[in-house]
Amino acid sequence: MRHLGLRASASSPCRVRVRPCASAPPLSPSRLQQRVTFPATAVRATRASSPHHRLDAVRHNDAEAIPERLAVVTGANKGVGLEVCRQLALQGVTVILTARDEKRGKDATETLRHESQLPNIIFHQLDIRDDDGVTSLAWYIKNRYGKLDILVNNAAVSGIVADEEGLKALNIDAETWTSGRAANLLKEVFQNANDEALNCLNTNYYGCKRVTEALLPLLKLSTSGARIVNASSLASELKRMPNEKLRNDLSNIDVWDEDRIEAVLNTFLEDLKSGRLEEAGWPMMLPAYSVSKMVINLYTRIMARRYPEMRINCVRPGFVKTDINWNLGVLTPEQGARGPVMLALLPDDGPTGCYFDQTEMVNVW
Repeated sequence: MRHLGLRASASSPCRVRVRPCASAPPLSPSRLQQRVTFPATAVRATRASSPHHRLDAVRHNDAEAIPERLAVVTGANKGVGLEVCRQLALQGVTVILTARDEKRGKDATETLRHESQLPNIIFHQLDIRDDDGVTSLAWYIKNRYGKLDILVNNAAVSGIVADEEGLKALNIDAETWTSGRAANLLKEVFQNANDEALNCLNTNYYGCKRVTEALLPLLKLSTSGARIVNASSLASELKRMPNEKLRNDLSNIDVWDEDRIEAVLNTFLEDLKSGRLEEAGWPMMLPAYSVSKMVINLYTRIMARRYPEMRINCVRPGFVKTDINWNLGVLTPEQGARGPVMLALLPDDGPTGCYFDQTEMVNVW
């Protein structure tokens, strides 16, 4: 794996000059299909009859009330997402912390606002799988702030039903886990359930796409330069894809758009249902999660080509000790947040369409 040596600290924006990775002309928007329903990219009014979607704020006329930089972080009530909110707020960014669970999200926000003395943290409930919830967030931002500068797509699920006691009993070390060599051991404690896999794809890929498309009109109005950061994973790296043809195809950005990504995901789900994952050459360690992150990398590159004026990148936070890996990780959330925060604060001439392993740019295609 070739590291290109781009580093930054968590306490300061990245100060680098790197030729952008995405230089091809923009792609034409593709037609979205029916497997999962998406919201329109334009911001729509929420349903007035639903108290859950009713706005609690109106646009501020006072220009001083509009923050210089405004960020949205998804899946942010704990772990890396919560730490990303904290580190961005420490840099003076106004942060909208979003979470699916309203109580947990509000509690996390109050902790940051009071215990960490960060008044520039705001909570908004968001389930990224829900069209109405995503539209409500976009409408709230449009009416209160009129623009968005940073989007960190952090929310994700593992796509696996795990026997947690059996997993702990295996006592797998970090190097075995991250190398992928644990796949055979994990067959005893992991179950690739169809419903969990579908939820994983709907959250990790379609949810990311749903939020991004809904907030794009506001990102285009950014006054400081729009930044999109998509959380990826070591499991996304193409060397982990046994299917050689698909591995080669995934490395060729020129042939991909959202329709083709969806076709691949549909094929994956069909192979899962028919018990053909290994035979068809899909990754066998966290298969739905791995595939979802591979296509997140693709989607990041597609969007970077389509919107060259923005800085759009994906990042592996590292093997962080969080719920998504059953707390088997070795890094702290503070360490895991450094890469996403660095990319959220990139300068205007920073890289775009690239993959980062924590704070290092890595060539994984």
